Amino acid sequence: MVRRTAQSERIIEALAEGEAIPGRSLWEDARRRFFRNSAAVGALLCLGLVVLFTIVGPLFSQWSIEEIDWARMGDIAGEGHPSIESGHYFGLDGLGRDLYARTIQATRTSLIVGVIGALVAVAIGTLYGAVAGFVGGWVDNVMMRAVDVLVSVPYMFIIILLMVMFERSFLMLFVG
Repeated sequence: MVRRTAQSERIIEALAEGEAIPGRSLWEDARRRFFRNSAAVGALLCLGLVVLFTIVGPLFSQWSIEEIDWARMGDIAGEGHPSIESGHYFGLDGLGRDLYARTIQATRTSLIVGVIGALVAVAIGTLYGAVAGFVGGWVDNVMMRAVDVLVSVPYMFIIILLMVMFERSFLMLFVG
């Protein structure tokens, strides 16, 4: 026996009366599917916390990323540990610089690299796929075989080759 809910009863009545049933947009379907996936929601929360850390974190930092704490420089092993009193929440590195401030800066840089890399990948992939799909035929076959060759080569090997052939820079990081 099929269980009827209040929503199914309303739909049955609407169909019987010949009324139009309101549909859902693609965005609403995507939003519902996203929020039903607990792993996706958890990942979004983690990403939100990381972004919040990069925005709010500098407000609590008492040291800049390049400032050296000369008072603790002689005994980093003894005094370079994490301490709220000294303002070094994550401690000091071997050169006497604050690790909390450097972590905030590195997190911000990683987020920027990730977002720009994703945007560039979407733009290039969309353009490449549009050309292959629009032209079709042998051009599509050649373009897809080029993609097959790129996919078959290990990614780290390509990155190492690019770093050896060219200088280390953010541009090469995005190209890779």
